[in-house]
Amino acid sequence: MGKEKVNHPEHYNSGKYEVMDVIEDAGFGEGFCLGNALKYILRAKHKENYVEDLKKAKWYIDYIIERADNGK
Repeated sequence: MGKEKVNHPEHYNSGKYEVMDVIEDAGFGEGFCLGNALKYILRAKHKENYVEDLKKAKWYIDYIIERADNGK
């Protein structure tokens, strides 16, 4: 599995702005990330690629931690 399937999938970057940047700018970043992390964790055992979904959940959790550590 390529790292880009988790960190920056091509379909998330097809427009002028990365979707996560728009969500964060609108003030919904933390809730969005927590919801998506939970979604990936709960669905992982039902997916063909269990580890990939856990890595996606980790990406969202790491994103929140990084923003909190940097005071954002």
